[in-house]
Amino acid sequence: MPLERDVFLRRLLRELSGALEDVVGLEEASGYISLVGAAMGEHINDEYRRALVVERLDRRQLGEVLVDLKRRIHGDFSILEEDENQIVFGNTTCPFGDFVQGRPSLCMMTSNVFGAIAAESQGYAAVRLERTIAAGDPACRVVVLLRPADAATPGAREYFRRDDVG
Repeated sequence: MPLERDVFLRRLLRELSGALEDVVGLEEASGYISLVGAAMGEHINDEYRRALVVERLDRRQLGEVLVDLKRRIHGDFSILEEDENQIVFGNTTCPFGDFVQGRPSLCMMTSNVFGAIAAESQGYAAVRLERTIAAGDPACRVVVLLRPADAATPGAREYFRRDDVG
């Protein structure tokens, strides 16, 4: 694989996430990467809202934006199911490419970017990474819940609109 900017940056992220996982453990590494993902989600949400000239994305726009975002960074996400309570995404190509293999903490980028954008537009989101390429699955399955459940949803990370927190 020739050395060029994209390969260099993906390898850099792989090595950084691996170092974090080795030094502080997977859970803490995922937490650090979550902070970056949340900041990226806020920035990306602002960019899409400006481009669409809306204060908040509606549910249809939300799904389209998340698919478009991943397409722009060379992922292959699509909407598998959608209703008023959730959007289920499938993905066959990770934006990190083969560099994601064995680095599940990198999946926190997807969780937090999706969660931040969904929560800002819908008021609440919970993201469950049911299957990931990083964990060795052939494809990803990402569920974005748009309504709080009566009981905790196992394996889901919750996100709230910034002005609703406090």
